[in-house]
Amino acid sequence: MKVIMLVISIVVITTISVYSQDRITGRPFATRSEVIAKNGMAATSQPLATQIALDILKAGGTAVDAAIAANAALGLMEPTGCGIGGDLFAMVWDARTGTLHGLNASGRSPASLTPDYFKERGLKQVPSHGPLPVTVPGCVDGWFELHARFGKLSMVDILAPAIRYAEEGFPVSELVAYYWARSLPVLKDWDGFAGTFMPGGRAPRAGEIFVNPRLANTYRIIANEGREAFYEGDIARTIGEFVRRNGGFLSYDDLASHQSQWIEPVSTNYRGYDVWELPPNGQGIAALQMLNILEGYDVRAMGFGSPEYVHLFVEAKKLAYEDRARFYADADFNDIPVRRLISKRYARARRKLIDPSRAAESYDAGEPRGGDTIYLTVADSQGNMVSLIQSNYRGMGTGLSPDGLGFILQDRGELFDLTPGRPNSYAPGKRPFHTIIPAFITKKGKPFVSFGVMGGAMQPQGHVQIIVNMIDFDMNLQEAGDAPRICHAGSSQPTGERMADGGTVYLESGFPYRTIRALTRMGHKISSRVGGYGGYQAILFDAENKVYFGASESRKDGHAAGY
Repeated sequence: MKVIMLVISIVVITTISVYSQDRITGRPFATRSEVIAKNGMAATSQPLATQIALDILKAGGTAVDAAIAANAALGLMEPTGCGIGGDLFAMVWDARTGTLHGLNASGRSPASLTPDYFKERGLKQVPSHGPLPVTVPGCVDGWFELHARFGKLSMVDILAPAIRYAEEGFPVSELVAYYWARSLPVLKDWDGFAGTFMPGGRAPRAGEIFVNPRLANTYRIIANEGREAFYEGDIARTIGEFVRRNGGFLSYDDLASHQSQWIEPVSTNYRGYDVWELPPNGQGIAALQMLNILEGYDVRAMGFGSPEYVHLFVEAKKLAYEDRARFYADADFNDIPVRRLISKRYARARRKLIDPSRAAESYDAGEPRGGDTIYLTVADSQGNMVSLIQSNYRGMGTGLSPDGLGFILQDRGELFDLTPGRPNSYAPGKRPFHTIIPAFITKKGKPFVSFGVMGGAMQPQGHVQIIVNMIDFDMNLQEAGDAPRICHAGSSQPTGERMADGGTVYLESGFPYRTIRALTRMGHKISSRVGGYGGYQAILFDAENKVYFGASESRKDGHAAGY
């Protein structure tokens, strides 16, 4: 009886906590204050990484310097989401010229791995782990491209904090420890993994000190010898030989020929605000397509958490993701109709397909022709702002950790389609479809918000919800991230899968029962889960007061701070 009463008490307390209004904000969910500072701001998924970014800013570094330093620290402290074995995308607001720049630092497939290899072995999908999904790690080249344009301090100074923590150790945070332990059943037997990431034969627990002298040495070589050490020196040779030994194809030549690309961000205007994303091979324009569809409705009048809003959000997502499955791929291999996909005219045509009272089980892609991850953002005293996202994919990546280097190779190649003749079909030297996307908002040509929501296919959905929460529902920067989230799963995929049953709508705790009941009557399959709703970081520039507002994810170990 005591056990039963305890369970009942927990349910009652949880219900009151979830559904009662916050006494300060009046919102139907708990939140906290934004961080406000004048000289600089950093928001990352790890408090120690945020402090490193601030130290770099205080030492005279730029926002880019601080972002690289924080990213290096996260590669050590959050290997469950990122590392130099993975890729990177970024947008940089250059205050001097008043322009927004985009960087695609994603790597390509091995030149010697052909589609016939998969066909001869009867593979219908690229495996999720091991040597076959390994693509060129683009992160380090991305660092040096960003630094060459917008950096000030030396790379020796920038990487020094991460090197020190790698050598001396740091306490593992709670959420990272949880995901680290969950990764072991899948990754523990892959070559090199246990030697670095299973000290004492297990994952480190929350609060335990973890050291990674191998990564410290790799960082030191990169700091002293530059990007060539990683792509053309002994590190590249070690990676190539290691992958070959494990039956893979990524070679020294693949690394030596790698180069990031500076690209033009693309935008749509949503109710007076210009929302910027990077074009494919990433999925950022899905957020722009969704916003264009939603703009045709009076979302404000529907109200946050209403069944009408949730229904339209989910249907807009389904429509955008059909185009994502059909068109999004490496632009070097395809003529992708980006401008038409994000046009208002195209959105009007797609909007007509939505039944306001019924969930669709499937949609066709339109005819416009005619990820686990870390996200961070930093702003400096000169007005420069960086929106940066970096990932291994599938948390810790392939599980393969090259000899003595202290990091894991990514498995982004899993996101290729093995069916011939499609935009995202596998080819040698091609970049796979990518899930990681940074975002930026400007207003009247001035910087407004640098933000991101990490988390695979959740990312465009998260971007849209943050924007709608702020613009339509008048939430501040922190409230917009703390608000309960919607996540629709089961859409058609760039890897070839097709949606035929409408997918599943996951609603985070905090949506009223009347909304769940109404959505079920509309034909939506509703479920709930803990986690999977993304990880948010953001910085807002207040042009009137010349200060920064920072916000961080309450669902993770995140931390926003300024000075």
